[in-house]
Amino acid sequence: MSFAAPKFLSACGQLASTSLRRSARCVKTRQFSNLHWGAPQQATNSGGGSRMDEASFPVVRDALVPMVVEQTARGERSYDIYSRLLRERVVFLGPVNDVSSTLLTAQLLFLEAEDSKKPIKLYINSPGGSVTAGLGVYDTYISPPMHTFCMGQAASMGSLLLSAGAKGHRYCLPNASVMIHQPSGGASGQATDISIHAKEILRIRELLTEMYAEHCEVAGETFQGAKDRFERALERDHFMTAKEALSFGIIDKIVERRPPPTSTDADGAGKDKQ
Repeated sequence: MSFAAPKFLSACGQLASTSLRRSARCVKTRQFSNLHWGAPQQATNSGGGSRMDEASFPVVRDALVPMVVEQTARGERSYDIYSRLLRERVVFLGPVNDVSSTLLTAQLLFLEAEDSKKPIKLYINSPGGSVTAGLGVYDTYISPPMHTFCMGQAASMGSLLLSAGAKGHRYCLPNASVMIHQPSGGASGQATDISIHAKEILRIRELLTEMYAEHCEVAGETFQGAKDRFERALERDHFMTAKEALSFGIIDKIVERRPPPTSTDADGAGKDKQ
């Protein structure tokens, strides 16, 4: 019995070539339809303008994830550090893309099933990312209460998720920064399709502006007043210190000392600035 190696390899090569062509078409379509909403320093396109791509955001920043050992009645058990903190209802958000948002949504749904009333702490250090991925996380903010903390930065979609936390429980560490701006994107193809995508990104901008206004009204301000304020602020990249984010209504308190993970409330855990 003979094994037709040359023919077999040729067939494999043709199959691989076909798969690559299909993948290239898929990537092209995805670039056409994606809406990016992230800090501009992450990447630049060939024309010198700002661009954000999901591929720029690795989900795991380090190759090694620390392990912790816990003594139980049955002996020692080891956990990766994120799983251990998940037990304390502490979750994290970095760059926002389809993978990271799906993982975070799964964690939120699990914690909701465990206890629908006990708060969840979400630590945000994010340059932003995909609009649709971030809105998927936003729509999971139903119950239990979300206590949001900004450490490092909360830019773009990260700032919206920070502001959408439970009122009175949106915190910022003293040296963190917040950045807000309007979404950006690009389209190519037929003129009609470009017009459709332009209308969609304008709809998204209006939606995001209303979301900010809903969560960030300051004392004595109406919803329309907050919306007008954010329409002006979102026109260009708008960077804020923790104090400026507090006065802008995006957060409620500046935490001088980070609260312990096992605490259900940041009050009393450290000195706060209001």
